[in-house]
Amino acid sequence: MDISKTFRIEAAHRLPNVPPGHKCARLHGHSFAIEVHVTGPVDPELGWVMDFAELKAAFAPLFERLDHRYLNEVSGLENPTSENLARWVWNELKPRLPLLGHVIVHETCSSACRYDGS
Repeated sequence: MDISKTFRIEAAHRLPNVPPGHKCARLHGHSFAIEVHVTGPVDPELGWVMDFAELKAAFAPLFERLDHRYLNEVSGLENPTSENLARWVWNELKPRLPLLGHVIVHETCSSACRYDGS
């Protein structure tokens, strides 16, 4: 069974490694939606994979580090592409969420990146 919770952050960034003249080299912001998916068996007594409150608590420290921040200043996100952000979220969450299945980062309403640790 797969469950998920979506977290919304507002953050600014710039992409330092894009070709000269690329619009993403300029400072800009996004309303990111970050989906955290947990995969595992349904507990027969509780009836759930995990409590959504636990999922929210696991993400809370990341929310504090990302929301209304300049992502380039976050350690490990010096080149904060959606791909790098998804991998960073995975690496930060996996120790707290052993059943973490994948992370999806929506940079815009039509552009997203999915990372499953591989």
